[in-house]
Amino acid sequence: MITGQAHGLTSFSLVIAKVRSLIELLKVRLSLLVAFSCAFGYGLASRGDINWGILLMITLGGFLLSGASVCINQILERDLDKLMNRTMHRPIPTGRVTPQEATLFAILCMTLSVWILWVYTNPFTVLLSLVSMVLYSFVYTPLKRVGPIAVFVGAIPGALPPLLGWIAATGQITHEALIIFGIQFIWQFPHFWAIAWVADEDYRKAGFKLLPSKDGKNINTAIQIMVYTMFLIPLGLLPSVFGITGIYSAMVATVCGAAFFAQTFSLMKTGSRKSALRIMFGSFLYLPIVQIAYLLDKVS
Repeated sequence: MITGQAHGLTSFSLVIAKVRSLIELLKVRLSLLVAFSCAFGYGLASRGDINWGILLMITLGGFLLSGASVCINQILERDLDKLMNRTMHRPIPTGRVTPQEATLFAILCMTLSVWILWVYTNPFTVLLSLVSMVLYSFVYTPLKRVGPIAVFVGAIPGALPPLLGWIAATGQITHEALIIFGIQFIWQFPHFWAIAWVADEDYRKAGFKLLPSKDGKNINTAIQIMVYTMFLIPLGLLPSVFGITGIYSAMVATVCGAAFFAQTFSLMKTGSRKSALRIMFGSFLYLPIVQIAYLLDKVS
């Protein structure tokens, strides 16, 4: 009897461990950021007439779509992940999840996401979400070993979540939708490059070539990070200029953009990992703060 109970507890523990490993494949923090961006686009487009049930479903659909994409990414890069310190402890390289299990899990997440978006949004949103997943998983992923063109390609699916939310609410791409897409698109470059600077040694082990300069961490890369960050300052004003939001969010976006831009001077001067880390964390703060400001200040 005791042996049977112990066996049952062991089996239960194994199931819990497997579930945790599968959830880890979703990169929950990243997928939550994607889900929030989808919700942001929907909330901004709704202009005060939010259907909270649809908003919840769009958020869930965005989360599952992102989860499926990053899961496919880990399946394709499983051998490369073993080479890098930052990824060698992921579920697939450690054997906690097999590639076959991960594939089935990715298909499940993708299917649920497509079904949710099909039922609660419109065919245009579904189509664009599938384009986003294909670009990220099957174009951006292999291009990481080709050159910095991967960052440009990866910035497209990275900037699509708010556009998906907007289209879910309106059924069309408008100039307002392109503005919020453009802000998140430009944000991708200093964000990606700061991460690539911090993880450069690890990335080299896997043959990843993401920094814009062929010589890697140098003044040319730092200048490009600075330039793209600087572009965020005028871009952040466009929602107010075009009447999507009010003046208060424009002030928040300007302050955040200026603070983000100021962090790049240290990287220009020192080229240190610490400076790149500040830019990386600054990028994580900039986007949600500015998007929340836009939502709170949207013009109904």
